[in-house]
Amino acid sequence: MVIEDSRSQAAILKALLRKHDYKVKDFENGITAFKAAVEDPPLLILSDIVMPGMDGYEFCRKAKSNQELKDIPIILLTTLQDSMDIIKGLQAGSDNFITKPYDAKYLLSRINYLLANRALRDQGTSDLVLEIMFNGQRYAINSERKQILDLLLSVYENAIHQNHQLIEAQAELQRSNEHLTSMNRDLEAFSYTISHDLRTPLNHISMSAQLLQRHYLEMLDEAGVSFVETIHSTARSMAEMINDLLQFSRTGTINIHPQPIDLSEMCHKVMEWIHQDDPQREIDVKIDENMQLTGDQSLMMVVVKNLMGNAWKYTSKTAHPSIHVSSFQKDGQTVFCFKDNGAGFDPSRASNLFTPFVRLHSQDDFPGTGVGLATAKRIIERHGGKIWANGEPLKGASFFFTIGPAL
Repeated sequence: MVIEDSRSQAAILKALLRKHDYKVKDFENGITAFKAAVEDPPLLILSDIVMPGMDGYEFCRKAKSNQELKDIPIILLTTLQDSMDIIKGLQAGSDNFITKPYDAKYLLSRINYLLANRALRDQGTSDLVLEIMFNGQRYAINSERKQILDLLLSVYENAIHQNHQLIEAQAELQRSNEHLTSMNRDLEAFSYTISHDLRTPLNHISMSAQLLQRHYLEMLDEAGVSFVETIHSTARSMAEMINDLLQFSRTGTINIHPQPIDLSEMCHKVMEWIHQDDPQREIDVKIDENMQLTGDQSLMMVVVKNLMGNAWKYTSKTAHPSIHVSSFQKDGQTVFCFKDNGAGFDPSRASNLFTPFVRLHSQDDFPGTGVGLATAKRIIERHGGKIWANGEPLKGASFFFTIGPAL
């Protein structure tokens, strides 16, 4: 008899048992199963614990109190997440525990064992009530000695089986870690290739374009001048992309050294650097004071540069641009906010904001590589936090992030 309210689990059990020549009847709850068992007692009962109407413990107690059913072995299917499960199983008179998810071979071995040893149960019969202390509470156990031994051995055997699985999982994790270490070494080698083997010829291209502009410009016609400018700007864009790609790859492997950071001071410093590139531009920048966090100084500087830089860039076509950096409390956490009134973005495409090389604006409108926000996201997540954004077209954007324990 199988008592299982999950139809899919019941179907798996039935298929397994029938495959090994067992006749199976299944029921969705303990109430109907108990009536059917009294009318036609089975050789063995497999019962889930969590069921509607009557749980597995109650079914087991009721069956063991019935003269017709008391000698029928009962296996309870459980997750065994609570130590009280063992006490409840002993009090109910269960014969075995099988933990979910169960191994098919192990389940069959327990069924075969209980069926083969039914005749030995009478030798362990005792009318004595065994009192035990567990977690400071006294419990009365009146199960047969052989039954108690079977149950406790099944729990121990389950623990051994799960320990073996844990050892195998740890070994697999170790192999995965070694593979990951090897991949990180390959990534570092790849980064070196980008920084050295690609950057060197790119520098030659850029320098050659500059020399053409400086010494041979008067020898070129209008089309030639345009070509040289295209070479120069394209080389500069490619150099920027290489730098961003390097920074993105390194943020995933660099060691984090947490320390107290004055985010307000960091934002002021970054804004001074940004403003030096365009000192004539007027923009209203407000940075709340005394914003504090704990994180890696250099990595958080990258985050601030990206968020402040984006706010500066995407307000460049706004009549009265403004940037506001603030913080607030939500659900016991400090949330930091970088808000601007610039170009904004389509909220339906917000999920693409943090994807590398995916941009929501054209290169002609707002140049960039599309790696900055992906880098910021990786850094924030390595600090145990999360980052998200709100925005509307032509109504600005707000970027929020939290910081947790560094990973």
